[in-house]
Amino acid sequence: MTSNAVTTAERPPARSYRLLDQVRAAVLIDGVSRAPAVRALPGGLHALDVTAPEGAAVEIRLSTPLRDAVGYWYPDCGWQRALPPDWAGALDTSLVRGAAIGCLYETSGATLLTFAAEDQSAEIRTVFGVSEQHKRFVAHLELASSGEPFTLILAPRSGSPAAALRGVRRHLVATAPTAPLPLPAAGRTPAYSTWYSFGQQVTAQGVEREARLAKDLGCGLVILDDGWQRGGKERGYAWAGDWTVDTEKFPDLAGHVRTVRDLGLAYIAWLGPLLLGPASPQWDRLSKYAPVPSPTAPGAHVLDPRHPEVRAHVVDVCTRLVADHGLDGLKLDFLDDATVYAGDGGAGVTTAMATLLGCIRDALVELCPAGPLIELRQPYLGPGMSAYGNLLRATDCPADATANRVRTIDAALTATGGAVHSDMLMWDPEGEPEWAARQILSVLHAVPQLSCLLERLTSDQRETVAFWLRQWKRLAPVLVDGEWEPGRPDELYPVVRAHAGRHQVAVVHADRPVTLDLRRHPQADLVNATGTDGLVCVVQGGPVEAGITAYDARGRVTGSWVRSLDGPVALKVPRSGLLSLLAAHH
Repeated sequence: MTSNAVTTAERPPARSYRLLDQVRAAVLIDGVSRAPAVRALPGGLHALDVTAPEGAAVEIRLSTPLRDAVGYWYPDCGWQRALPPDWAGALDTSLVRGAAIGCLYETSGATLLTFAAEDQSAEIRTVFGVSEQHKRFVAHLELASSGEPFTLILAPRSGSPAAALRGVRRHLVATAPTAPLPLPAAGRTPAYSTWYSFGQQVTAQGVEREARLAKDLGCGLVILDDGWQRGGKERGYAWAGDWTVDTEKFPDLAGHVRTVRDLGLAYIAWLGPLLLGPASPQWDRLSKYAPVPSPTAPGAHVLDPRHPEVRAHVVDVCTRLVADHGLDGLKLDFLDDATVYAGDGGAGVTTAMATLLGCIRDALVELCPAGPLIELRQPYLGPGMSAYGNLLRATDCPADATANRVRTIDAALTATGGAVHSDMLMWDPEGEPEWAARQILSVLHAVPQLSCLLERLTSDQRETVAFWLRQWKRLAPVLVDGEWEPGRPDELYPVVRAHAGRHQVAVVHADRPVTLDLRRHPQADLVNATGTDGLVCVVQGGPVEAGITAYDARGRVTGSWVRSLDGPVALKVPRSGLLSLLAAHH
């Protein structure tokens, strides 16, 4: 599509035009420069429209002065949040791999460039980074025209990436060809997953014991992970493909599901629908459609979704599993493996995956009276996937509170539907309650998924989990549904602040001062997710008299007092504890 230039400066020159702020754009169709067509949109957004014949090579070159740029964020950035040189930054995105969204920001957190493809199913290559020659930050988007207009959305300079992306999300929801999959109430309650607690050694009796305890803690959903199926007794996926029940572990899976659902819990099960292994009874029939080994599931090959036979098989498996066992939905794994067939000269993988996922969604909508729960995970959580799934999970990061915090916030920045879920929470079973609490505190802004053996929790840990799940329920209208600000992505979101109405919440993960406006939001909750027993707050518009109550990780009151607050103040807050403030009326 483009030359073999190492840097963007070595590409053939093209005339650029100023779009908004200091962002400039050049548009090329089959290598020929064209003037961009730009429209103003509500909220200060701008749309750059490109129309080209089907199959034509489209290149959109964005650039902006470096100014005080410090980081570049995109949904699939992982730990790469700095400023790469343009010869090192490259990313392929599609429906099931990331999203064509990017945000450049400076030290203050204010944005310099924010863009998003309106069609989030398009297969796009983005080359990005600092141009050493031109002393600018560049992002070049390359794609083959579908024959339909392609629109790139640009957001104006904003105070933070989160602020800029709020407007982008609203626009993507309004222009999406299919509405987001509705979210049943169970998807907005804490969940219990069997993966880290049982691994593949999962049984009906064990799940039922844990489900009762999970229900008592406030969970509303059980997720049966790998291990329920025939062959699921050791790691590796050579057995994958037929997805039949291991009757030694689950003699009556349908009866077991009824037992758990009778407790008041929804129930979904895991599967990797595109996996096919040589030990599967389906291998002889389907292996010709799975020529490429999976890059992520050892022992399995990947079924090519472009074949109608594959799509029929996958839809049949999903439908049979839900219908035969009374499930409320599915946890769909390894969907990004479909990209192994991208760029092979055949038909579009994205189109095939959209067809397949649409068929799965429609089938499950018919089978689940309350609406299906369909879990997806990074990296296939882009806005284009909101039509096909409603539980948007951070990818696996066992016991890594920092990764869970970062990945759930990354997911939330582009979520246009459903609910963002944490990766499953686990911790040292003999650890201090503060350690267990920190795993929960890292994802208070998302829906937590527990995955530890609840019946083996120490009494201190049980108190801690119960207390913080109660607090999650109380704070969710602010932290999950309110207007939130997590800070700079390259700093790994050190303080997550949110407000809704008169209530403000701050979850402090690093030793940073927390700004409080107790006149606008007189009710405040400060969560201490640091390793020290105290927080520093900067109270605006003081002095303000406030009633203050401190709680430790287990929910025990450690102090209650009234204090006049003004400017910087140091407050005693137990590590993994909570400080609740209520300002007096003025």
